[in-house]
Amino acid sequence: MRAPAWLTARPVAHRGLHDISRGIVENMPGAVQAAIAGNFSIEVDIQLTADGEAMVHHDDALGRLTEGSGLLLEKTAAELKAVKFRNTGERMMSLGDLCTLVAGRVPLVIEVKSHFDGDRKLVRRMAEVLSAYSGPAVGMSFDPDQVLALREIAPNLPRGIVAQRTYDDDYWKKLTREQRDSMLYLRHGFRTRPHFVAFWVNQLPAPAPWIARNLFGRPLLTWTVRTPEQRERAARYADQMIFEGFVPES
Repeated sequence: MRAPAWLTARPVAHRGLHDISRGIVENMPGAVQAAIAGNFSIEVDIQLTADGEAMVHHDDALGRLTEGSGLLLEKTAAELKAVKFRNTGERMMSLGDLCTLVAGRVPLVIEVKSHFDGDRKLVRRMAEVLSAYSGPAVGMSFDPDQVLALREIAPNLPRGIVAQRTYDDDYWKKLTREQRDSMLYLRHGFRTRPHFVAFWVNQLPAPAPWIARNLFGRPLLTWTVRTPEQRERAARYADQMIFEGFVPES
């Protein structure tokens, strides 16, 4: 299987086409609808709930955008759908809700968020939902084990690896050195066999994505493009950008 041509045909709206100044919150229905109106592909994040549902949300805990607190993994889907978001009257969607809303009108680029603990329930739920969805979609994750899970559980779904050149910033300190080292240089590629790579724009160019793109023919997305300099870098080194904070020209 090769990555579908539509994956790089249009810019990808990061967490939807959100604009908090206009009350359009990331990963919410309004951001999804705005991206559809602009004919942009949509990147979203999914998190696992206590009852095994896949919810569309970036953070693994409440509080940054919402009222309340606590880990999503410790709450049910019904509890999360009742949570109030600041600056909007919208509610958190499940992956199934998202598919119903999009209805195949634009592609979905779905990032599987991971606790790096080997749990594959989120990928299984994702596969269940997408088995009944006829629209264009791909899955991806930072966690090589989740990409391997996509390969094994949903072999017909195009899959990608989200990556960067180094993993030394504070966000990654929750992982062991062995886990971080296993993510370097896309060295897991012969095991996970990703169909595309999504790489941090600030660390392009880099040898591993160059090899994946130019020697193995894997399309290269780059995230998250916000500035003119990043946009220029994306155009030079990648096949398409995952963007936020502006609306690309048609």
